[in-house]
Amino acid sequence: MKLAIFATLAATVTAFTSSPLKAAFKSKTQLQMAILPSKLSYVPCLSLKDLPKPGSATSGVAGGLAICIAVDPKGSVYALGDKCPPVNQPLSFGSVNADGTIQDPVLGTKFSLKSGKVVDWCPAGIGKLLGGLFDPVGVPTYPVRQRGGKLEVQVDVNAKANFESNYWSGVLDAQGKANGKYY
Repeated sequence: MKLAIFATLAATVTAFTSSPLKAAFKSKTQLQMAILPSKLSYVPCLSLKDLPKPGSATSGVAGGLAICIAVDPKGSVYALGDKCPPVNQPLSFGSVNADGTIQDPVLGTKFSLKSGKVVDWCPAGIGKLLGGLFDPVGVPTYPVRQRGGKLEVQVDVNAKANFESNYWSGVLDAQGKANGKYY
């Protein structure tokens, strides 16, 4: 029994502290291979009538990307990625603070509204436990403008297509062909 406990403990320590093993092969999967060139463009994200009140946030979609639209207490509008690290819950559920940050509702991480950089990483409770396993990572920010009764966000309109273009390439695909085409 002692040997089993020791082996489990040694394996756990090794798994979390050693350098990653080098694989004997290279994967040919190219999930993020850019097929189309990057193309920044303003696209509608939210109707101005759906804009959140100052001090709050809501979610929208622009160019296939999940966007968090936050309005600070002074009325300035910001657009950030709506996937909050480290566990990708919606940032739009967070609270917008007077200090120019938005706070993750689950782990308490604060992100700058202007830059998306981490201001305070997983400060309390389960956040300290879970956040200690990951390096602090910010969220992307996007320029916004108002036009024609809509809030527009500048995004790479080819990002989603590039991500999905070779999604099945190199792995067993649903149609049985490596290029994802139907027979």
